[in-house]
Amino acid sequence: MSRADFIVLKRVVEQLHRCEANYISSEHVRESFEGTVVWDGAVSLFGVSGHPEATMCYAWSAQEPGSTTRSIYAVLRMAPIDSSRDAVRASLALKQTESDQAVH
Repeated sequence: MSRADFIVLKRVVEQLHRCEANYISSEHVRESFEGTVVWDGAVSLFGVSGHPEATMCYAWSAQEPGSTTRSIYAVLRMAPIDSSRDAVRASLALKQTESDQAVH
């Protein structure tokens, strides 16, 4: 991940959650569902200040299937989200729920 990528993630965290963000580290997350890898990549951990409840935020970008665009995710570390894996799982679950609702 380039410095420019980190800057984009930082800006999204700050704009979305209206707080100041400082990069701490990155972790690799690989998530599978029924034996199929549904996400595999780096999740950046940012310390946040100025948010009324959270002190950490997980952020990453992902290529959207069948598209040339990348989506950026920024998930605050608040119950029940306690790890980068939790953040990825929650975003995948939300995305699936939205996809299911669009079909009906």
